[in-house]
Amino acid sequence: MKIGYDGKRAVQNNTGLGNYSRLVVDSLANYYPMNDYRLYAPVCRNNPRLTPVLAHDNVELVTPSTAFGRMARHLWRSFGVTSQAKADGCALFHGLSGELPFNIKKSGIASVVTIHDLIFRRYPEYYAAIDCKIYDYKFRRACADATRVIAISECTKRDIMDFYGTPAEKIDVIYQGCHEQFGAPIPPERLEHVRRQYRLPERYIVTVGTVESRKNQLLAVKALRQLPRDVELYIVGGSTPYADEIAVYTEKHGLSERVHRLAGIPFEHIPALYAMAAVSSYTSRFEGFGLPVIESINSGTPVIACTGSVLEEAGGPGAFYIDPDDVDAFAQAAMSIMDDPSLRAEMVRQGRGYTARFNHRAMADAIMATYGKALEEK
Repeated sequence: MKIGYDGKRAVQNNTGLGNYSRLVVDSLANYYPMNDYRLYAPVCRNNPRLTPVLAHDNVELVTPSTAFGRMARHLWRSFGVTSQAKADGCALFHGLSGELPFNIKKSGIASVVTIHDLIFRRYPEYYAAIDCKIYDYKFRRACADATRVIAISECTKRDIMDFYGTPAEKIDVIYQGCHEQFGAPIPPERLEHVRRQYRLPERYIVTVGTVESRKNQLLAVKALRQLPRDVELYIVGGSTPYADEIAVYTEKHGLSERVHRLAGIPFEHIPALYAMAAVSSYTSRFEGFGLPVIESINSGTPVIACTGSVLEEAGGPGAFYIDPDDVDAFAQAAMSIMDDPSLRAEMVRQGRGYTARFNHRAMADAIMATYGKALEEK
C-alpha cells in the first residue's frame, strides 16, 4: 500500500511538528516495511534530521511535478498535491500537522489528520489575530473533511469535540512516541563533553522548549531567587521577544550569572543536559501533549510541570504539578527533589514505568489501526 503524507514540516521544521512528522514516518517504515511512504513537500531542503528517515528503502520525498506547482507552492500544498498523490497510487493521505488539502474529500482517497492542539482557540492572546483565523479555518475544515482524526492526547480530543463538534467516535487518541535516545545509556565521555562545553555547574535546573510567554519560563527564573546561590538555570531555546523579557528580569534582580540560555545545540546533547540536571522544568500554561516532560523523565530527571492542561497526562508520577503562577510552590518542589535523593529516585522509577507507554511501536501500531479504519470507512 502507498501512503502519502503532508511532508512540509518534516522537511522544513526542527521543532515539535517537524519532529512528530519525521517520527511517524520513520516508525511506520520500521515496523510496517511492506508499505511505501511518500512525503509530499513543496520544496526539497537539506535537513540532517530527515536524512535517516529517507534512508529507508520504502520512504520517498516527493516535490511538485509541474512548473506551476513549483512556482505556486502554497496552492500546490492546498490543492495540487491531491491529484499528484492520486496519480501515484496513494490509498490514503495523512496530514501530520492539522491540515489536509482542501480537495481531499472529493478525491476518493481516504484521509487522516493529526490535531496536536487547539491552543489558539483557548489562548488567542498568544497568537496574531490573522493566524488564529487561518488556523481555525484549516483545522476545522480538516476535522470535517478527514475520514479519521488523530488527537495526540485526551485533552486535545476534548478540545476537538468542544470547539469543532467532531464526534467522539471519529477521533482516535494516539500518543506520540518519545525518541529512543532519551533513556538510552549515555557514555561518561559524552556527559563530560556536554558538561565542559556548556560549563554546567554541579546543580542546575534545565528547561527545554520554545522561549515564549505561554511556555512560562519566567516562573523558574523567579523561583531561582528563593533557591541556593549555587543552583543555576539553563533555558534551551532560541532568541525571542520573551527571551529578551527574561533577560531584563534577570539583570534587574541580579540573576544574570545564574540564568543561561542555550540556542542551537545539537539534538544529541539534550539527553545529557536532562540527565545531569538536578531538576527539569516545563511550566507551560497549556500544551497539547508535553513531550519534554517525558523526555526528561526517561532521561532520569524529575520534572516540575503545571496543572491546567495535558502535562499530568504526559508525566504521571514523574513530576510535581503546580499552579503556573505559584513561584513559592516551584521553589519548594525544586528543594524537595534536590534535598531528598530517595524521593527523586522514586519519582524517576514510577515516572519511567508510566512513560513506557509512549514508545514508537505502540504509536506505529495505533496509527496503522487508524489507517485500517479510515480505509474501511472510505
